[in-house]
Amino acid sequence: MKKLYLVVVFSIFFISPLLAQKRSVKIIYIGDSITFGAGLDNAFTQAPPVKASEYLRKQPRIDSVEFSNQGHSGYTTFDFLPAGAAFTAAETAAKSISDKAGILIFSIMLGTNDSAVKGTNGAPVSPETYFANLNTIVNQLIEDFPQSKVIINLPLWYSPNTHNGAQYLQAGLNRLQSYSNPIKKLVKTAHNDQVFLGDTAAFNYFKNNYLTRLKPENGHEGVFYLHPNQEGAADLGILWGKAIYAILRKL
Repeated sequence: MKKLYLVVVFSIFFISPLLAQKRSVKIIYIGDSITFGAGLDNAFTQAPPVKASEYLRKQPRIDSVEFSNQGHSGYTTFDFLPAGAAFTAAETAAKSISDKAGILIFSIMLGTNDSAVKGTNGAPVSPETYFANLNTIVNQLIEDFPQSKVIINLPLWYSPNTHNGAQYLQAGLNRLQSYSNPIKKLVKTAHNDQVFLGDTAAFNYFKNNYLTRLKPENGHEGVFYLHPNQEGAADLGILWGKAIYAILRKL
C-alpha cells in the first residue's frame, strides 16, 4: 500500500507536469495559389494557413502558433527550387522566427501547377521530375534548418475541364494523381524523423464537395473548379491543422 502511495505521488508531481507542458509552434506554409488564398475576399484572414493555425491554437498543449503564408499563384516545384526567389523568401520567413522558442515546421502543398499540360514553369512535370524537385527542396530545408520538421500534404482535386491561363484538363488531373506515390516515396526514404506525410483527405473531399467548397470560375472550356471558396479554404485549413497536430502529438 505504501509503495502504491509513492507511485501515485510520483505521478502527480513528476509525470503530470510533463504531460501538461505546452509547446509553441512556428509554421512556414509553402504552396501555390490555393495556399495563398487566391479568389478569397481576404486571404489574410481566410486563407488555409490562417485557418490551419487557428485550429492548432485551439488544441490541447499548444501554447502559441506563429506562421508565414508563402503561397504564390501559379508556382510549381521548379519555382521553389533552392536559390530561387520563392525559396529564399520562405527561408527568410523561417529565419525571422527560428530563434524563438518552439518547433519549426515547413508545411508544403505543391503539384497543382506542376500537373498542367502547359502554361506554368516546367509543365508538364513528370512524376520523376516532381520527386526530384521536391526532394531537392526538402533536403535543402533540412540542411538549413536541421531542427525543423517538414510535412508534405497531397494536392487537391480540380475539375477535368480546368483551363485558365494554364491548361490542365483531364491529362493534368491524371498527372496530379500520379504525384501521390512520389510524395509517399520521399517521406519513406528521406529523413524519416523529420519528413512526414500530412493531409491525404483533401483530394477526395473536394472531389465530392466541389459544388459547395470550390469556386466556379469561367475558363476556356467552360466553368471549372480549382480554388476553394471561403468555406472550402476553412475546411482545407482544418484538414492541414489536423494532420499537423497528429504529427506533433507523436514528437
